[in-house]
Amino acid sequence: MSQANIPNITPTISITIGDSVNLLLASIALEELALAHIINAEAEKIQYVLGTLPGSDGLSPPATLSNLLAIDRSVERTLQEVIKKEILLQIKLDNIVNGLPISPPPNP
Repeated sequence: MSQANIPNITPTISITIGDSVNLLLASIALEELALAHIINAEAEKIQYVLGTLPGSDGLSPPATLSNLLAIDRSVERTLQEVIKKEILLQIKLDNIVNGLPISPPPNP
């Protein structure tokens, strides 16, 4: 068997520390936005099952106690995963902030 031939690709990428910090913070913000949408969807799921979602008549026939408990478990599992992701995002943010170079304040 012959050795793989990998081409030498050396693109020129010009990015400053400030640019990279901004990109990292933007990625955190976008992930937070996605999590907010997930939380909202879970809230709407509960509202739909209870028949309190605006513009919806809810379930027909109405949800039983076992249906409500199943939805509760589903929402709880989803929110647990959201919380785990939030913890990871907090760690990511802390690492970014702690890794920033500290420069002296400007002279007045």
